[in-house]
Amino acid sequence: MPEITYIRGDATAPSAEGVKVIAHVCNDIGGWGRGFVQALSRRRPEPEAAYRAWHRDRADNDFGLGAVQLVRVEPDVWVANMIGQRGIRRRGEAVAPVRYEAIDTALDRLAVRAVELGGASVHMPRIGCGLAGGTWDRIEPLIDERLVRRGIAVTVYDHEG
Repeated sequence: MPEITYIRGDATAPSAEGVKVIAHVCNDIGGWGRGFVQALSRRRPEPEAAYRAWHRDRADNDFGLGAVQLVRVEPDVWVANMIGQRGIRRRGEAVAPVRYEAIDTALDRLAVRAVELGGASVHMPRIGCGLAGGTWDRIEPLIDERLVRRGIAVTVYDHEG
């Protein structure tokens, strides 16, 4: 049975053969500017522009918790903007914005897309555990269930430094 591979490195620059999807969690209010997306935007402008347009036109599309938007950034590299966070955490708020059910749904949808892309591998930071306030012990089993058990190679990057 395949397992999640953990490495130290930069999830915005996956090092693997074949088609790759960089997956990360976004909020459902159109905010982009803190956390992993900063590093992503420094490397590639397309995911942010696509996310902002997706949010702006949300009355006419599927934007919302659990949705996934795939954005092609290179011939063999895609970015998956996954909506798995309700709003953002404001100072002093105790409730984390992470929505595990939405991440689960988004990962399930991502699995379908990875297969459609010819068996793409998935690369990510520890999604949902930064600004979203989630815990890895709740998210790792979702990745295992939705991606790894379907034979999709998953690499989780712990940032160097």
